[in-house]
Amino acid sequence: MKASVLGTGMVGLAISSRLAELGHDVMIGTRDPLKSEDKLASKDAAVKVGTFAESAAFGEIVFNATKGAISLEALKLAGEANLNGKVLVDISNPLDFSRGMPPTLLISNTDSLGEQIQRAFPQVKVVKTLNTVTANIMIYPGQTANGDHHMFISGNDASAKAQVVEILKSFGWIHIVDLGDISTARGTEMYLPLWVRLLGALGTGMFNIKIMK
Repeated sequence: MKASVLGTGMVGLAISSRLAELGHDVMIGTRDPLKSEDKLASKDAAVKVGTFAESAAFGEIVFNATKGAISLEALKLAGEANLNGKVLVDISNPLDFSRGMPPTLLISNTDSLGEQIQRAFPQVKVVKTLNTVTANIMIYPGQTANGDHHMFISGNDASAKAQVVEILKSFGWIHIVDLGDISTARGTEMYLPLWVRLLGALGTGMFNIKIMK
């Protein structure tokens, strides 16, 4: 599978490296490939580097790993024509660090970043997932509690969600809860203020939640 990963931060590097490790053909997208190339090459030489638009055109599936505050801008640079008809896995969170730590949310309650992306790109199949854990757990869930914890998924298109579920399983995820349509991304995005407080209390990001009935 050809995969596009937009964003060269910790999450983008983790996702792109894991996809390459699993045998996928990966291109990571950045605003300035020349500025990022040396850093990215040192992380994983198997991952190609391109602009947001080049990466989006390359991928059969696209992962949005940009910062939530600039996600819509980055996706516009990626180009609607390069995204239309594709599955877009949205990992971003609308965090606002303008007042320092802990961050607040730029979007909440009656909307979500996942929904805003879906509205901005109506022909794209947006699937929200992986935004409730730190990067290492995203790609290797077995590092915490042997993988006995839960990941959530939201999106309007059932076939797109099924495709993303298979990718999550290939990463090692065992328990995946389909919350419903893209509006349910409000819940997972609004979990982030609690996640940040847990990070402070536990002193590590290597944790997740398990649903028990």
